[in-house]
This record gives sequence, structure tokens and C-alpha cells, in this order.
Amino acid sequence: MDLNFTAEELAFRSQIRQWVADNLPADIAHKVRHALRLSRDDLQRWAKILGKKGWLGWGWPTQFGGPGWNAIQKHLFEEECALACAPRVVPFGPVMVAPVIMAFGNAEQHKRFLPGIASGEVWWSQGYSEPGSGSDLASVKCKAERRGDKYVVNGQKTWTTLGQYGEWIFCLVRTSNEGKPQTGISFLLIDMKSPGITVRPIVLMDGEPEVNEVWFDNVEVPVENLVGEENKGWTYAKHLLSHERTNIADVNRSKRELERLKRIAKAEGVYDEHRFRDQIALLEVDIVALEMMVLRVLSAEKSGKQSLDVAGLLKIRGSEIQQRYSELMMLAAGPLARPFIFEAMEAGWQGNLAFPTPLTPLAGTFFNMRKTTIYGGSNEVQRNIVAQTVLGS
Repeated sequence: MDLNFTAEELAFRSQIRQWVADNLPADIAHKVRHALRLSRDDLQRWAKILGKKGWLGWGWPTQFGGPGWNAIQKHLFEEECALACAPRVVPFGPVMVAPVIMAFGNAEQHKRFLPGIASGEVWWSQGYSEPGSGSDLASVKCKAERRGDKYVVNGQKTWTTLGQYGEWIFCLVRTSNEGKPQTGISFLLIDMKSPGITVRPIVLMDGEPEVNEVWFDNVEVPVENLVGEENKGWTYAKHLLSHERTNIADVNRSKRELERLKRIAKAEGVYDEHRFRDQIALLEVDIVALEMMVLRVLSAEKSGKQSLDVAGLLKIRGSEIQQRYSELMMLAAGPLARPFIFEAMEAGWQGNLAFPTPLTPLAGTFFNMRKTTIYGGSNEVQRNIVAQTVLGS
């Protein structure tokens, strides 16, 4: 298995790097580089720049308006964006629901929903988790009852990331209680401006309402917003989750944050301490190993071989690495990482004035990263999946 890039792939990387350098707004790159707060406008501004180029749906086939890149090209695009300090694309539209609509939606749904996702004009949210239904999504209780040409939806979703900005939401809803729990779930696309929807922000420790509760009180949803067949939503949900878990691994962001960790360690005078350098070296080795795993999967896809189902394994290792680099940043900064001043987050206060480094956001990053081993299916559940699908036990 050859994990080296070809000359054509290296040329493609160079083209992507130049385009990103020419088009990524400097103020947005500055915020990402220093872990400062990104506004809705920041995120959507970059999404629309990509959309205008036809690259917001960088993983899409040409038949749906995407660039038709192969697996290696998609990886190189993601890496160059991350290393240039572009913000992560909010994945719920282009990375998660779009592939489901492409694979299981009808022609009318393709025409109706995909253009707004591709352009970055429409902000999508994810309605999966509920109180008591996180890793065990088969237990969802949010109910959709069919009445003529509409579904009437009642229930609650929670941990809806950036749901306060959502214009549309894709939801797993229960349409039947017969048989196994998985067989009674359907996949609905819901306009968040519909009467009866209430979004209640959950304010986190960093003062941000990153996640939300979404309540549905007799919300009417046209039947034509059902994706695929009624009670077959579990199949579509699994298709989407494979994209989500691979996205969570995010090796490219880890490579960028490793460099940030080194900058902070140097500025705070701990980079030359042998024990701390050992921890950085161990982290770097694990990031390289994760990247090799990703490249092995990409190589298998490129050659047309059936690769192992390792989405869960990528999620496990990637999420643990994200927690480790946030911990090491805190250790490098020492007491200066402890102050948690909301106004300083907005101002971009730089901590050690002799060696300006963005220390104030570190506590928020540290606490925020605690969630990575839980969302997208907890790592404990993922280990069971890996044991069953990869090891065959």
C-alpha cells in the first residue's frame, strides 16, 4: 500500500493552498488561529465563499453540483483549509443531511433542498439526541403522527449544536411503536420557522449557547418532507452517522492545534522542559498514526477495495487526541489559563504580555472538549461497534 501522494495530487494540493490563501478572509483566519469567538456571520461568510466556488459540497458528486473529487482530493482540501486556519464548515447541511437526501431522497427533494445547502444560504441543524436518547438513538420518543397530507410532530430534541441559528432541521422521529425500536423511526426535514417550534439555548461554561433544546408542539410538517420510506429512518440515520464520526476525527484540525500547542509552550517557557516535550512528542506520534489510518482508508477507497468499517475507530482516536491537546495547552499556560473572563474572550486578551499568546480561551476549549468522547456515539459504545464489525467478536 503506497501512502505517498502522486505528482498530480501534490499539484492539486498546491492549487487548493493558493486558492484558500487568496480567498480566506484574514479576520476569520486570525480568529481561528487564536481560538477567538466565531460569529454566525463569520461561519456563514466562509461557507458562502466556498459555495460560490462550488466547494462547500466538496464531497459531493458532480451530478449534484459538487466537484466530484476522489477521496484523496477531499482529504487534501480539508487539510489545506485547516492548516490555513479556515473555520470548520458547519457539517449538518453539506456533510450530513445532503448525502442522505442524495442517497434516499427523491428528485423533487434534490431540487428543493440541495441548492440552498451547496450555496451556504440555508443553515441546517441536527435533531437526533433527546433527553435519555443519546448514544441509544433507537430509543427516540419525539413522535410524528400522520394526519392526511401532514405529520404532526410533538416532543423534544436536545444538544442541538448551533440550533439557535437553524433555519431547517433534520429529525429522527417515531412514527410507529410496533416491532423493534429501530423499525419505527422516520427521517423528517422540518422548517424551523414552523409554528410550534421553540428553541431554548443551553448556555455553557464559556457563556456560549452552543447547544440548544428544541421543542415541537403540534408542529405540522408536509408529508413530502419525509426522506425515503416511513419507518425506515434508522437505515438513513446510520448512513449519516458514518459521515459524522469520520468528521469528528478531524485529523487536520489536530495537526493545526498541535502547532498552536507548540507556540503556547514556547511562549510560556516550557517547550524545552524534557517531560513536557515528551508529552508533545507522544501526541504528535498519535496524530501521525491517526493520519496514517485515514490515509489507509483513503488508499483503499481509491483502489476500489472494500475498506474496514473504521468510522468508529477514527472517532475514538480523534476525539481522545482533541482532549489531549487541550489539556496540554492548559498545562503549558499554567495559572494564566485559569482566568475565565467572558469579556476577555470577545476582546482577544493575550495573557502573558511579554509573549502574546491567546490564553483566555484555553479554559473554554478544555471544558468544551470533554464532550468529544460522548457525542456522535460515546466512545464506549464505539468500542463495542469496533469489536463487532472489525474484530468479528
